[in-house]
Amino acid sequence: MTKITIYDLEERTTVFSKKVLLFCKSLPQDAVTKPLLSQLVRSCTSIGANYMEANGASSKKDFANKVFICKKEAKETMYWLHLLGELFKDKREEIIPLYRESELINI
Repeated sequence: MTKITIYDLEERTTVFSKKVLLFCKSLPQDAVTKPLLSQLVRSCTSIGANYMEANGASSKKDFANKVFICKKEAKETMYWLHLLGELFKDKREEIIPLYRESELINI
């Protein structure tokens, strides 16, 4: 018998946002990193917020639009994580799982 795993995407995106926020808080802020961190915080939290809105959509078209926004925000999150990975090579072990999760959410 095959076991089916059910993923609660609202929970998954919330956990992902929390992990990214904690990671952002661990980084030093200066003139270069502050805007990058701000953008990352916005994009990663937007994924879950838009997914929750999608679940309350008024139509299939509205649902599809909100999910499309989630996908765009996930791609943007990947971009900011990539840049931070270049700036903080010593933090790549923390960044890689976040990047992979944003890639999965993007799918």
